[in-house]
Amino acid sequence: MMTKENPLKKKLPEFKAILFDLDGTLVDSMWMWRQIDIEYLSRFGIALPERLQEEIEGMSFSETAVYFKERFELPDSIETIKADWNAMTAYKYRHEVFFKKDAQNFLKLCKHRNMKMGVATSNSRELVEIAAQALSLHDYMDCIMTACEVEKGKPSPDIYLAVAEKLQVPPSKCLVFEDILPGIEAGQAAGMKVCAVDDLYSKEIKDKKVKMADYFINSYTELL
Repeated sequence: MMTKENPLKKKLPEFKAILFDLDGTLVDSMWMWRQIDIEYLSRFGIALPERLQEEIEGMSFSETAVYFKERFELPDSIETIKADWNAMTAYKYRHEVFFKKDAQNFLKLCKHRNMKMGVATSNSRELVEIAAQALSLHDYMDCIMTACEVEKGKPSPDIYLAVAEKLQVPPSKCLVFEDILPGIEAGQAAGMKVCAVDDLYSKEIKDKKVKMADYFINSYTELL
């Protein structure tokens, strides 16, 4: 039986720039964050709250550090918290995080079509650079920015507007790929079309993602 062609496949040439979230969108990395939170909080004798990941979803790296310090009354400074997280995560990005299925082939396709590309991530600059080096992202991306470099993290549109400005492409000509609801909201608030990407760690909200986003893909294979 023939599978139905994804409607976004024919629409792609209408866009001048493709913007990507990183974790859970381009790379399969969401699995590690819960474990890191467990390990980090255990240093202070704190058990992981059940809904913590949901509560910090979309926050920038810096905003998350502030949230942790205030909620859990941590004795360490914001900079120390971020440095500890960077150290805990760096090895995994270098050795255990890989592209999602056919994501790299999609990047090659976009580059072949001379489409501008950028990353708009809530992660830290240190970690996104480690990931970029490990996966050769600079071979494809014209711009990589983090939410720590703008006023507000997702769901505010700041990061996507900043990347579009760097690429010198109007928001209406940008297509965003995202895996979480605050990211989808951020892209749409920026005046861009958004394609939601399926991810194991947001399976429970898949229906919400499909409903909210302009497009949806189970994997990048559908666009090749």
